[in-house]
Amino acid sequence: MIDFRTAFFIKSAPSTKELTDDFGAEIAFAGRSNAGKSTVLNALVGQKSLARTSRTPGRTQLINLFGLGDETRRFVDLPGYGYAKVPEAMRKRWGDALAAYFAERRSLAGVVVIMDIRHPLKETDQQMIEYKLSQNEISKAVFALKREASLAAVQWLPFSGLRGVGVPQTRAILSEWLASGIEPDVSEPPTPEPGLSESDPSESGVPLVPEDI
Repeated sequence: MIDFRTAFFIKSAPSTKELTDDFGAEIAFAGRSNAGKSTVLNALVGQKSLARTSRTPGRTQLINLFGLGDETRRFVDLPGYGYAKVPEAMRKRWGDALAAYFAERRSLAGVVVIMDIRHPLKETDQQMIEYKLSQNEISKAVFALKREASLAAVQWLPFSGLRGVGVPQTRAILSEWLASGIEPDVSEPPTPEPGLSESDPSESGVPLVPEDI
């Protein structure tokens, strides 16, 4: 398993044109503004402030790259989406950056979509998951069936950075994606894990979307 504690900051970029060279493998973290992306990233790497957290939604305005041991394996913190109180021009710029990243980034090994367990699967979250899946060479008919089956191609994990719920499981899955580039078998829907019993602000649902399903 990859030692995520070796994570380090590489750079911030306003668009895909300013990212590092498209090589190796990387996993992107996406989610609504203030859904807890930075908290999840920090919990996975065992560092308190690798990714900056903020109580103000919409603070992540750049694509942030983090290396894992070296720059051949990376985590990517994408700008948050769905925050209505930012200017329309800024929301459009974020949307364009996300669309370009998913369409152009060949080293993308998978996507982790972070959702607040108290407000799961809002329309923008589902659009994000469906957009990512639609980039793959998958028949529209099969995709429609999987969508009706609660997005069976997606792995769902409860996660709490504060309590450590889901951290080992998520690390194991992401290590497989990064180490081998061979995605997990999604021919059968994953067995759902028990739901979280408390309402913890740090708890998130983490749908994991492998590349090239």
